[in-house]
Amino acid sequence: MTTALVTGASRGIGRAIAVALSERGDRVAVHYGHDREAAEETRSLLTGDGHLVVGGDLADPAGARAVVDTALEAFGGIDVLVNNAALAPSPATLHKIDETSYEHWDQVWSQMLDLDLRAPANVSFLVARALISAGRPGAIVNVGSRGAFRGEPDFPAYGAAKAGLHAMGQSLAVALAPHGIAVTSVAPGFVGTDRQEQTLAGARGEAIRAQSPFGRVATPEEVAAAVVYLTSPQSQWASGAVLDLNGASHLRT
Repeated sequence: MTTALVTGASRGIGRAIAVALSERGDRVAVHYGHDREAAEETRSLLTGDGHLVVGGDLADPAGARAVVDTALEAFGGIDVLVNNAALAPSPATLHKIDETSYEHWDQVWSQMLDLDLRAPANVSFLVARALISAGRPGAIVNVGSRGAFRGEPDFPAYGAAKAGLHAMGQSLAVALAPHGIAVTSVAPGFVGTDRQEQTLAGARGEAIRAQSPFGRVATPEEVAAAVVYLTSPQSQWASGAVLDLNGASHLRT
């Protein structure tokens, strides 16, 4: 049976990914940063038995190690890692360069780089080394963002961290291929999670939906479906890819 660790799986995209992997038959470690109750709710939605809830601050290197060690001990190994946990754009992390203070600018950059880039780098290291030691193949998927390509003028640290995440994934894809470990990234556009319900129902909702010629935003389940494919044995030849999931709202050349 395949085992998976999904970071930031207490709600939204992470929850949808955990559910989809469980429906495939995986045993899933549901990671949360602060909200154990929401993570337990995610576990209650999973298909099958033997799932795990594990909490920890991934921005702390010791916390990242504790999360991975807990999952490894419970499952005897981790075959699939989904790096989903991130500090997302919000009013609290707004840092437009022409409006914010230097102190706030520096604080947000530190927070976003620590959680959105350094944390997945550390978790990837720990899971990859465990796979290598066990001589097992595996898959790592990073949940990046369309913002890495089109820019995030109000949240430049977020755009930079996600661009770094994509680049890290491609570097690791080359480094880990000899060990049978595939590494890919997905780059979603706007996703209609519960956190975004109020925004989509408000004055900006129509404009956000109009970004895509489909006239809507993605569902978390659509992102999860891509992750299920990218963590399957059939997708190994996609290693190194960054898959756009933005409904043609931004086209790369």
